[in-house]
Amino acid sequence: MSSIRPPAEVTDESGPARRPGTGRAVAFLVLVTLGALIPLLGPSAALHGTGEAAAPGAGGIGLLRTVVFGAVSVPLGELFVHRLARRLPGVPPERPCSWAPFVTVAGFVAALALAAVVSAGNLIPHRLGQLDVGGLYGSRDGRLALLEVNGLLLAALCAFSRRPAAQVWPLAAVVVAEALRAHPTTEQGPLVGSGLTLVHLTCAALWTGGLLHALRLLGLWRGDRAGAALLGRYARVAAVLLAAITATGVCSALRRMPPATILDQLTTTAYGRTLLAKVILVAAVALLALWARIRLSRAADPLTAYTPARAEVIALGAVIAASGLLTALPLPIRWS
Repeated sequence: MSSIRPPAEVTDESGPARRPGTGRAVAFLVLVTLGALIPLLGPSAALHGTGEAAAPGAGGIGLLRTVVFGAVSVPLGELFVHRLARRLPGVPPERPCSWAPFVTVAGFVAALALAAVVSAGNLIPHRLGQLDVGGLYGSRDGRLALLEVNGLLLAALCAFSRRPAAQVWPLAAVVVAEALRAHPTTEQGPLVGSGLTLVHLTCAALWTGGLLHALRLLGLWRGDRAGAALLGRYARVAAVLLAAITATGVCSALRRMPPATILDQLTTTAYGRTLLAKVILVAAVALLALWARIRLSRAADPLTAYTPARAEVIALGAVIAASGLLTALPLPIRWS
């Protein structure tokens, strides 16, 4: 006769049993809340003293964009890391519960809210009568908003299905729509800008979501050598992703802020200030990544790289929040 044991709990003599995952869950909620404050409170700080005016509801729109970016990054990262893990010998069969179904549903809701803003003439709607859903089909921004809504809805359905790998296609459509939305046809060379943004967003999603899922696998495989091997393989790919992100980011910044004006605009415009903050965050992420790679290659226990890599994930979350804020701020002035 076999017995079923309850999950392990941490106990002491001074109080009731406490589940070991409670602290991590609380810390995760705190970090998510702090990350949400960046796009919500960022517009007022970034615009202070610039003489610029943000669109109504800039903080909320920045937060919604952040949720959409996260909804793309997490499932793409899971698929990417699973592909890396399949090529390693002796990989344990255990896999953590996928977060893709939950984040894609959240992304769908955020995209739906953004589409409602577009249908109201890029204003925050306060009643249903202000929404012109049919008008979404008649404008470029409206069609792109609908593409993001439908793409995230299909991605959520695929994530709940028996073929979660199929969600890569609707997620790719969302990334393409976001790249096109960021560069209207009135911009000089919009296709070039969209191409740069497409590469930038794709690499950023793979880097952020991939590292998050790799660390979740390491936590599940703790003590197994396959975890260090997976992190090492991810690190080699991440170096290429970082190079692509840096190159496309620099090119995009120079297109919107010419070299002769970039130093002034980095401190005197809201877009420039937020971009500067994002650059500083990315530099911090790069240092944390370097620290993790050094530990991975030189430490007696390669899994000691887990600590700086976890800090890298947190910093990447802040980068995503700053990116969401950038989309809600007025574009910099292109001085001639």
